[in-house]
Amino acid sequence: MSAQPTDTQPARPRIRDAEATKGRILDAAKKEFARNGLEGARVDAIALEANANKRMIYHYFESKEKLFQTVLENAYFDIRESEKKLDLDSLDPRDALERLVRFTWNYYIQNPEFISLVNSENLAQARHLKTSEPVKIVSRRFVGLVDKILKRGVTQGLFRDGVDPVQLNITIAAVSYYYFTNQYTGSIIFERELMSETAQAERIRFNIETILRIVSI
Repeated sequence: MSAQPTDTQPARPRIRDAEATKGRILDAAKKEFARNGLEGARVDAIALEANANKRMIYHYFESKEKLFQTVLENAYFDIRESEKKLDLDSLDPRDALERLVRFTWNYYIQNPEFISLVNSENLAQARHLKTSEPVKIVSRRFVGLVDKILKRGVTQGLFRDGVDPVQLNITIAAVSYYYFTNQYTGSIIFERELMSETAQAERIRFNIETILRIVSI
């Protein structure tokens, strides 16, 4: 006789189904929040895109606010995890900074939702990040990584002493972030197609040169 299932056996298919549903909800929510912002996003639209129902969304995430926080946290975890994979510690300090600047530029191109989500959170005055200790932890680690690059550069006589890693991080992000968030208005104001291949190539070279000039002796 075959063994009968017991109450103590795990309901593995149900667990897998739940995780798959949560994954679809998060993917759909990322698109909806990026497209319409926190205030404009609709739970109905997320449910439809995720092939789920509103009840399941509230069951897993409790509210639209908490769903947005989860999406935002995952976005920060993704970029921080991708930065870890750059293996910056193994590179010459100048090469490490160049790789980081290029990565940031390319990440923003490949993940436009990240910029939109950050814009939404700034409009919300960072009320979700204020309560997110995990994002603070991974961000501190990244600042520490950049600080190590700067210190190695100082030791090797390449970089000047006293460069604040937080300020440098802000600048690395800003020189790409501003370009993409203002690509339409900038193209009109400066009478240059900022998203053409030529303009993008010129800009990333300028970004790298700018960052290295900031830190170099």
